[in-house]
Amino acid sequence: MSSTFGHVFRIHTFGESHGGGVGVVIDGCPPRIPVSVEQIQHELDRRRPGQSEIVTPRKEADTAEILSGLQDGVTLGCPIAILVRNTDQRPGAYDEMAQKYRPSHADFTYDAKYGIRSGSGGGRASARETIGRVAAAAVARQVLDTLHPGIEILAWVKSIQDINAEVDPEKVDAQTIESNMVRTGDPAMVETMIERIKAIRADGNSVGGVIECVIRNCPPGLGEPIFDKLEADLAKAMLSLPATKGFEIGSGFAGTLLTGIEHNDAFRMVDGKVRTVTNRSGGIQGGISNGETIVFRVAFKPTATIMSKQDTVTTTGENTELQGRGRHDACVLPRAVPIVEAMATLVLTDHLLRQASNR
Repeated sequence: MSSTFGHVFRIHTFGESHGGGVGVVIDGCPPRIPVSVEQIQHELDRRRPGQSEIVTPRKEADTAEILSGLQDGVTLGCPIAILVRNTDQRPGAYDEMAQKYRPSHADFTYDAKYGIRSGSGGGRASARETIGRVAAAAVARQVLDTLHPGIEILAWVKSIQDINAEVDPEKVDAQTIESNMVRTGDPAMVETMIERIKAIRADGNSVGGVIECVIRNCPPGLGEPIFDKLEADLAKAMLSLPATKGFEIGSGFAGTLLTGIEHNDAFRMVDGKVRTVTNRSGGIQGGISNGETIVFRVAFKPTATIMSKQDTVTTTGENTELQGRGRHDACVLPRAVPIVEAMATLVLTDHLLRQASNR
């Protein structure tokens, strides 16, 4: 199983949804970087369950235990191990699901690949695995703040189903995003989005949407063509997240409707720097950052577990029905915002350290 991500700043996540705990081992973190455990915990609190009325009610403190790699709040240059114990696991809620494949889950495919799976809560396929990613990214964020201050990485809910937020990627701020439980950057759409999620959940159903992310003040020159282009690694990072089904950067699919004259970003010298007049490239050209704002979007499908009966088959190949049970998000997007930020942070940190090693 491939549980490792990154080249220089490498992370390896471990743990199952209803096992003893989940976590991460970070390798390649530079030494002498000040790391605040409180900042790691803050990021974990942003993604934890039970934080509002529109997310899963599972009650987990998600308290981070730093097992190695730090001394007196400073990195040692050796592996950093972070553990979060599961305290509210309920594997018994999944007894029926151990014998029946949940539609659109990874139950069947894990069996097809490994011949065995963790039936409780999806095991490694559960979004609970992302705790390790968020914890590692909180460390990576502090590496960025020390070695490359000024870089901003922000994500927000762009849409819930057909409800679209109007957000300016150049101006949106963290305070606006975190001021509402749905984590959108458009205050005018907050209540509409919340009501949609509540209505969908009341029907025993689920809903998806799009998260948009911006990386500001990224220096030019990041990216490793040909196969580790910056947008290729961002795409891989985002599509490795549970429930993701699409990725686009800059003009994305809408750019196919334009001509070359309309789409090209003209260059101009501004204050002694090469800049582009427009940014349809989304801050990356030829797989390398050009110094403009990086903007991308990630599509999340409706949550697979719904509280309604669905057709399925048993592990022995018999047609049957399955009634959804357990504690699940009717919409994953509010809790996915910090996870998208985390993966973007990991990619950028890794590429900045790779660029430094090239010189």
